[in-house]
Amino acid sequence: MKILVTGGLGFIGSHTVVELQNQGFEVVVVDNLSNSSIEVLDGIERITGKKPAFENIDLRDKKSVQDFFKSHTDVAGVIHFAASKAVGESVENPLLYYENNINALVYILQELQKMPKANFIFSSSCTVYGQAEQMPITENAPVQCAMSPYGNTKQIGEEIISDVAKVSNINSILLRYFNPIGAHPSAEIGELPLGIPQNLVPFITQTAIGLRNELSVFGSDYPTPDGTAIRDYIHVVDLAKAHVVALQRLIEGKNLGAVETFNVGTGTGSSVLEVITAFEKVSNQKLAYKIVGRREGDITEAFANTEKANSVLGWKAQSTLEEALSSAWKWEQKIRN
Repeated sequence: MKILVTGGLGFIGSHTVVELQNQGFEVVVVDNLSNSSIEVLDGIERITGKKPAFENIDLRDKKSVQDFFKSHTDVAGVIHFAASKAVGESVENPLLYYENNINALVYILQELQKMPKANFIFSSSCTVYGQAEQMPITENAPVQCAMSPYGNTKQIGEEIISDVAKVSNINSILLRYFNPIGAHPSAEIGELPLGIPQNLVPFITQTAIGLRNELSVFGSDYPTPDGTAIRDYIHVVDLAKAHVVALQRLIEGKNLGAVETFNVGTGTGSSVLEVITAFEKVSNQKLAYKIVGRREGDITEAFANTEKANSVLGWKAQSTLEEALSSAWKWEQKIRN
């Protein structure tokens, strides 16, 4: 079966391509390389023994999307990662985020709507919950007013998919994931942000290897045990496997509705300082960091209730925080040597 993976050379996308190919799927990757590298294809091939098909397409170009589906009429499923994803950047440049994250989604759904049946996995986010009132967060938690344009694009994306599902044969699963970290254990692929990292763990590893002078910890006055923000950090390989399980659920017709929603996390919250301590332990590196003011758009805490994904999808995160951090460090060391 042929599966389209948009943004398939990005961090989560590339790991999902690996897991899809390991399960025997034929993969076509679409990516415009705006936040990824063509060399990732070689990493995927070294891990799986097979290089996926690749097309350099900007999904904001409607005709390019139409042309792709005209030449790939046998796509059995789409996993849609292609999107801009930095909270801070979205606050500074909201129109970029609305154009990239909404237009591309609409153009893909317009093509899928023409098919007799389509299976669609949407890369959503725990940001749709905003600052949830209760921890851990269940799928029934109310979707809060978004605290950033990025979060808003995920909310709007979910709403678009739900509206389209009522009038089409598109079956969708929305995966709301928490904070992906780590790298493939082979260290052939991993997180490689262009420019200054927006996420905690690559900033940690870049600081440890000497690329950054010190790590900024945004806020120490949150109402948490150590004053720093709490997140649910999930190993990217565990997250990738959740996408494959969700896709298989749709292909096998096991979904109970046209749109299903699942949290994908570990169920455990870790503070920024706890992540730093865990990294120092697995890497034997002393990390230089300083406490600075809070960052606009950030919330106090978010960690998942994963019971629904565990029981309905039969999926569960396997890796510990320390294992994920260790893989991220192994990857960082490899790419800098």
